[in-house]
Amino acid sequence: MADLGSVTWPPEPIRTERLMLREPEARDRAALIELNASPEVGAYIGGARPRDELEAAIPAVPKGRPGQFVVDLDGAMIGAITLESRDGEHQAPRAAGKVELGYLFLPQVWGRGYAAESCAAVLDWFSGALPGEPVVLTTQTANVRSVRLATRLGFVETARFEAYGAEQWFGVRPPGVRQGVGRSAL
Repeated sequence: MADLGSVTWPPEPIRTERLMLREPEARDRAALIELNASPEVGAYIGGARPRDELEAAIPAVPKGRPGQFVVDLDGAMIGAITLESRDGEHQAPRAAGKVELGYLFLPQVWGRGYAAESCAAVLDWFSGALPGEPVVLTTQTANVRSVRLATRLGFVETARFEAYGAEQWFGVRPPGVRQGVGRSAL
């Protein structure tokens, strides 16, 4: 089982052609609230959270944890990527003991390839930090853009299942897959 706690954290910021992936900072608080309060972002993950709840819950200086990256474009947070170790309580079949990739981006940056670029960079970093470890991903089948991104990143569908009132897509990215993802419509 991959344990991100065994990785030196935080790593040096990861730089791509257009983005920087780094730890959360105080300047990210407003974007974190906007990201989690957005109805568009929440559409496939159980809905937006109430803004007042987020204002109370998110500290002035958001705390990072191993596996959590802020996606930074020209000094501003546009999204977040997580790599989280999953325990046996996860709804997805065969996810226990594996690391799961998650990603959320502000709606105003959708369609510019930032998700593909940053997820590919994080997955490449993970392959170097914990070689031989697979990564899993779960998304609703109705989230066609997310399923398309997952397959472009090298995830292979291994199951579909019902959870949270919707059909879920479950994919595995085998160890050692290192493929760059160029800029596209995702």
